[in-house]
Amino acid sequence: MSSLDLSGCKKRKREERTFRFQSFGEKGCPIEFDGSSFIENLKRLLECGQVEGSSVCGFPTWSFQMEISRQPPIYKLLWVVEEDVNALSGRYCKHCLYVGWGENLICNKKYHFLLPFKESNAKEVSLNYGDDDDADHYHPTRPMHGIIHSNGFGHLLCINGVELGSELPGFQIMDFWDRICTGLRARKVSLIDTSLKRGMELRLLHGLAYGEPWFGSWGYKFSRGSFGITPPMYKKAIETLQGIPLLLLTNLSDTIISDHEIPMILSRYQSFSNHSLVTLGDIFHFMSQLEKRIPKDNININIDPISTSGGLPGASCRWSSKRVEMATRVIVDALKKVRYRWISRQEVRDAARAYIGDTGLLDFVLKSLGNHIVGNFLVRRCLNPVTKVLEYSLEDMSKLHPSQDLNIARPSSITRGQVMKDMACLYKFIFGQTCNPNVNNNNNNNNTVLAMKRVVLDSKHFIKEYNLEIPSEAEGKVGVFCTVSWKGRSSAHPPYECFMLQENTTVDDLKFKVEATFQELYWGMKGFAAESVVNINGKGADLVLGKVHAGTELIVEGRLGPEMAGEGIYEGSMAMKSKIVECACGAIVDDGERMVTCDICEVWQHTRCVGIPDDEPVPSIFLCKICEARILLSPSLL
Repeated sequence: MSSLDLSGCKKRKREERTFRFQSFGEKGCPIEFDGSSFIENLKRLLECGQVEGSSVCGFPTWSFQMEISRQPPIYKLLWVVEEDVNALSGRYCKHCLYVGWGENLICNKKYHFLLPFKESNAKEVSLNYGDDDDADHYHPTRPMHGIIHSNGFGHLLCINGVELGSELPGFQIMDFWDRICTGLRARKVSLIDTSLKRGMELRLLHGLAYGEPWFGSWGYKFSRGSFGITPPMYKKAIETLQGIPLLLLTNLSDTIISDHEIPMILSRYQSFSNHSLVTLGDIFHFMSQLEKRIPKDNININIDPISTSGGLPGASCRWSSKRVEMATRVIVDALKKVRYRWISRQEVRDAARAYIGDTGLLDFVLKSLGNHIVGNFLVRRCLNPVTKVLEYSLEDMSKLHPSQDLNIARPSSITRGQVMKDMACLYKFIFGQTCNPNVNNNNNNNNTVLAMKRVVLDSKHFIKEYNLEIPSEAEGKVGVFCTVSWKGRSSAHPPYECFMLQENTTVDDLKFKVEATFQELYWGMKGFAAESVVNINGKGADLVLGKVHAGTELIVEGRLGPEMAGEGIYEGSMAMKSKIVECACGAIVDDGERMVTCDICEVWQHTRCVGIPDDEPVPSIFLCKICEARILLSPSLL
């Protein structure tokens, strides 16, 4: 790891541009993001950043100042670090290998996106390199760290929310990351989910409640499991756990029930719900929804939504509830039109006056509306610390919790802390004691729960694939997709890149563009020379347009430079050559779990699968069962 020295960057310039955290990455903020590739959009984005020089091991660094809150004023820096693999001793990316992208070509550059906890403490920000076997995925000293290779494949390494000291909750950081990936046109992004919530494995807890991991709200889907877990196995495990009847819990012995107060918890939430809670999926879904609905004690937000039958909650005035509600919705519509920016009270008032002529009514609603929920929107109000003018902004609550029903009833007799306590108690009861065959005589049920739990917890690799739009004809240009091929290629084609062709583009022009682009992207293609376009009936000065249409996929054949002969140009080259994996669980590739190699056959297996406990070190000498049996049958080998 290398430390990021920010000592020369602590004092921000007054004229430095500030971006709103809640909208950064959207179209037009700070750029239109209309480039045809990730690297093209990134270059345009970095032009808007503050150049920090070579702050990380000589790597170029940019920063973007983010406004988190107006009142109190909170700002945070987004750091973007350009890492050149040519400057590293180990150029292979272990994250690509573990997620199944070992056949991807090594990129010349990868870009780190970091949100440090404290701008003033430079030593708290560092980079973890792909060749560092001890680099952790969820680093405790930053709210966010993501890496995107120059070809658009990326890895989200950590998200740390409020529970780990961030000023921002985890879902807001995830929204921020997803907007960046979407705007920059990332291709695929992976993550390893080991998140915890109050000591509970979040992928298991959220899987029970919603049938998918917490990251599924942003489109991340199961990719591959450790220990040979397949997608059907993962899906079956989630469905089995969700469908376990609550009746099985109440059928346990009286001693176990009294120890955990399970009947009391089940009865409590059944009384809150307006429908029957029959399965584990039902109870965890309802408790999760309820916990989201109840705000934290230190958040001063009126959660009572404005209904269609009344105006502002608790508002007493000379106007009818119908008129108050109409004025409220006009104000909310005015705030929607400015795309959730902060605007002054006068601007809101002027926009609303086009529909509401009663200025007294408008002044009353504007005064009463701050920090109220209207439908699925939260109307925020604060005093601008610079201009001392009241400003308003709109926050879409449905984006914060996409699956949340904002009209769910909130019992007055329950607190958020109590819901979390009950959820943890129920979670521990199901996945702690009842997973032990000695708890009661119903061992079959316990073993099923244990097995399904293990499958879910071994399913940690998730991927989001971004849908890239196929370019169409625009301003006399046609967008086509091109990749390359060469003699002796042992892997799949590199991902297609988009090229916008003009009317006078020739076949030679296209070959030159493809050659230059792939040389810039990939380390192993520095000396690539394009020779022909496979699926175009033409060559040299022949025009390309007329032979292709928008979205056509083309393959350019060529040859690699001699300096790449014998070199491992793929992310998994070293692992595929030096590591043979054949484990009893069915794994045939390195999945990132702890392994041990046989000293005779040099085949790798999981330590867990061969019976080595996680809390014990890997033995210095190890023989697999096959080699051990051969030795016993052939004493002469001893």
